[in-house]
Amino acid sequence: MKVVVSLYNQILTDPGLKPNNYTYPSLFKAFAAHQWFKHGQALHAHVLKFIYPLYDKFVQASLLNFYSRCGRVDIARCFFDQLMDPDLATWNSILSAYARNSKVNFSADPGLLDERTSSSLEVLNLFSHMQKSLVEPNEVTLVALITACAELGALSQGIWAHVYIIKNRLTLNHFIGTTLITLYANSGCLGFARQLFYQLPHIDIFCFNAMIRGLAIHGCGGEALDLFEIMKEGFAPDDVTILAVMCACSHAGLVDEGRKYFDSMASIYRLEPKLEHYCCLVDLLGRAGLVKEAEERILTMPMRSNAVLWRSLLGAARVHGDLEIGEVAVKKLVELEPETSGNYVLLSNMYSCMKRWDDAKRLRELMKERGVDKTPGSSLVEVDGAMHEFLIGDKNHPHTRDIYVKLEEMNMKLQEYGHCARTRDVLFDIEEEEKEDALSYHSERLAIAFALIATDPCTPVRIIKNLRVCVDCHSSTKLLSLIYKREIVVRDRTRFHHFHNGNCSCLDYW
Repeated sequence: MKVVVSLYNQILTDPGLKPNNYTYPSLFKAFAAHQWFKHGQALHAHVLKFIYPLYDKFVQASLLNFYSRCGRVDIARCFFDQLMDPDLATWNSILSAYARNSKVNFSADPGLLDERTSSSLEVLNLFSHMQKSLVEPNEVTLVALITACAELGALSQGIWAHVYIIKNRLTLNHFIGTTLITLYANSGCLGFARQLFYQLPHIDIFCFNAMIRGLAIHGCGGEALDLFEIMKEGFAPDDVTILAVMCACSHAGLVDEGRKYFDSMASIYRLEPKLEHYCCLVDLLGRAGLVKEAEERILTMPMRSNAVLWRSLLGAARVHGDLEIGEVAVKKLVELEPETSGNYVLLSNMYSCMKRWDDAKRLRELMKERGVDKTPGSSLVEVDGAMHEFLIGDKNHPHTRDIYVKLEEMNMKLQEYGHCARTRDVLFDIEEEEKEDALSYHSERLAIAFALIATDPCTPVRIIKNLRVCVDCHSSTKLLSLIYKREIVVRDRTRFHHFHNGNCSCLDYW
């Protein structure tokens, strides 16, 4: 980098030389990393000073790539929209920018998940325009497309991309292999992910990490740990590997094993635990009811704690009824994220479960005073290649009337099978019958109703939810899988639930 800057300075200081449109593309390529972002911005100012005409195609493309690599998708899109006939490299730059912005993080704040969903949808939209422009995609294009499909759970489009790779004899390298494994795992097709993993001609640590993570979020903890042992025979684990392994332990309730892998990072693998590993450890302990130990881990961390840690602790405190630690966690969260609704809602849930209505009401009033809006629950379901989104109580779908008729049928059948609504999970101090109605219109219940009337009876129902599935929806979906003889796969913000014949793959541990 020093050599590049030195050469550029020579151009600037030599009276006989002047930068031109061939100078800057190479420079922006060198600066296309987060740590060089400010230098790249200064270079952009030089472009405005030295280049005429300003809208040179090659310079614009290099600026687009620079801003996309530095995570500024908004600015990159501005440059993209100014180009008349983008070439393949330019299409790949903008598609990859949105794809990087859409990477799945199941523990992220729901608001961020919504933002990532928007980025993923934009990848699909842009790819559609790219096809119309008759620019042929390559491996880089398809990695971006499949990454977006993985975030959305858009299985049909992802399968189309896989078939395109095979038909056009594109290289099934480890980049494409990793994204396909992630696609199938994120779409609830763990069997396809396994099959692909074992058929890849070349497997590297990224493929192993994707497969271990896929097994983890589906609750296959033992299989994930077995694969980790196989991986160690050929590859040294990195921090992503350990995070995936700890995630597997967390979802399977393997507390001792999770602690062991966390401690092994420094002692065996010479890896420094990052904030993400502490988050996973707190989640592991909290799920198992070790709420006090989880709090102690946060307080004794060598780095500053963040909101994800305290939110995980608050969630555990709510599940296990530890109001004291819950209030401590909320106090920290309000300091860190005063405008994030989920923090208030979790504590309000705790108050409501304990029938402390005055405290719940006080918290809701505090939310109003601070202008905090509750993140609405939303669920996506794919039908015939199209994604349909539902919000709680949604009546905007073209088939709303049929959906609500089906919903009434579902509720009647649930009652016949003895389902009692878990009204303690409704936040408000209202009559029991009203609480049952509120639960009936949760977004995933509407998505299931639509899928039951719009899909073949032999196909699984696949739902993607932006929030953690509630206890009532979990218990009712188990029964619905039995009543309608349908496999129902739900991906919430934490993990996958495979409902089949009245049971769930999580074994009610989530």
